[in-house]
Parts: sequence; C-alpha cells; structure tokens
Amino acid sequence: MATNQGGKIICVSSVKGGVGKTTITINLAGIYSLMKKKVLIIDLDLFSGGVAACLDLKNKKDIFMMIDSLSNNRFTSLNDYVESYNKNIDVIAAPRDPRQALKVDPKYLNIVLEMAKKEYDIILVDTNHILDEVNLITMDYSYMSLFIITNDLVDLKNMKSIVSIFKDADKNNYLICLNNSRDTGKDYLSLFDIRNIIKDNIDYTISKNFYIKNIDKYVLNGEILTLNKSINRFHSGDINNMKKMALDLISDKHIEDVKKNG
Repeated sequence: MATNQGGKIICVSSVKGGVGKTTITINLAGIYSLMKKKVLIIDLDLFSGGVAACLDLKNKKDIFMMIDSLSNNRFTSLNDYVESYNKNIDVIAAPRDPRQALKVDPKYLNIVLEMAKKEYDIILVDTNHILDEVNLITMDYSYMSLFIITNDLVDLKNMKSIVSIFKDADKNNYLICLNNSRDTGKDYLSLFDIRNIIKDNIDYTISKNFYIKNIDKYVLNGEILTLNKSINRFHSGDINNMKKMALDLISDKHIEDVKKNG
C-alpha cells in the first residue's frame, strides 16, 4: 500500500463494465473540490475512458502523450499534460486514440503517480474492470481502492473472486460501494444476499432514487452532479452518503480501524 507522504491516491475500480464507476469518480472529485482540495483525475480506462467527455474537456493532451514523453526524455512538467476543469479539479485524460492504449507502458505509472502526489491533495484514478498490470500497479500505489458494484449476479460473482484474492494477499485497503442507481430494475437480491455472495461487507449504498432521468443534459454541459445545487437539494441523502464515502477514503483512522478489525 502507498505511504501517507504527499497527496492520497484513490483507485476507483470495478469488476464489470457499466456500473457507474466514472460517474462516481467525477462526483467524488466534486465533493473534494467543495472541501477545497486540489484534485487530479487520471483516466486509466485506457481503451474507453470517458472522464474528459463527461466533463466536456477538449483534451489535446492525454496519458499516452505524457508517458511517451517520459520514455523518450521529452517530458517537461506534469502541468503540460493536464486539462483544468475548474480551479480545484484537473484531468489527465485517457488516450484520444484507443490504438495508443497498448502503448502506455505501465512501468512509468509509478513516476506519474509520484509526481501527482507532490502537486495534488487527492488523485482519483479511474480504471477499467480488468485486473491487468496497469490496475495492479495503481492499486498497489493507492492509499485506498473503491470498488463499484451493482445488483447483478455476474458482477457479484466477479467481486467475490476479487475479495478472495485480496484476502489471500492480506490486502485490506479497499471499500465497496453498491450502486443501485445504475440499474434500478435489478433489486431482486437483498443486501444480506449480496454480502453472503461476495463474502464481504457493503460499505456504502447509492440508492435507486439517485437515478437521474436527464443525466445526458448534465453530461452534455460537462456538469458534476455533486456541484449542482438542485441535485444536492433533491438528493441530499445520497449526496451525504457520498460525502461520507469521500471522507472515509482519505481517513487515516478508517485505515487503522480496518487493520485492527482485520
């Protein structure tokens, strides 16, 4: 697990696509922004990353360009590869051309993450759902990992496998969020059933009430839901739950409690 020195890296991951992982990553960035934290989102969903699109950023730079510059001694500074969303949130986008995804050399990720820790309070890394070298390095470097799951049998079966792997490796710096707002019709398994299936706890639940019918309107405007006053007012329960999740993800006490209760 990464040390406490510098900014804290939070890896947001999943074990299946289409669970709302990118949306939650962006909403967490909004919450940290309200806390006056300096936030960097790194989109490591290399083949199909959507952070820049969701924030309506015309990314002329991306993670491939940064790592290509590092590997060829052309690198200048981290700031040359980020796009700013607002005064508190910056983004390093996924490759604009998915053919460049395989050219992102994982051995340079630790350099990128170390530089980010020196300049930002929070680094949110949006990953894909494949346990490949990129994800393993990111999780190993992260202060905490957050897994997003849904009420889906395939999703739960895969999460059970990840939990088993983590327990075998004595890895306990992760939290699990059940996103019921993604597929509001899938509610046939109770929270008790889900816990029994994955053999672990559900730390947070986003309710089906957080399903936003006109979500495309916000995406087209590049708007973060947790920064929208109307969304905060009408969905205060889920927003407060995400605020608690955001605090727990960077809490030293939470890590100590996890270790103690093992």
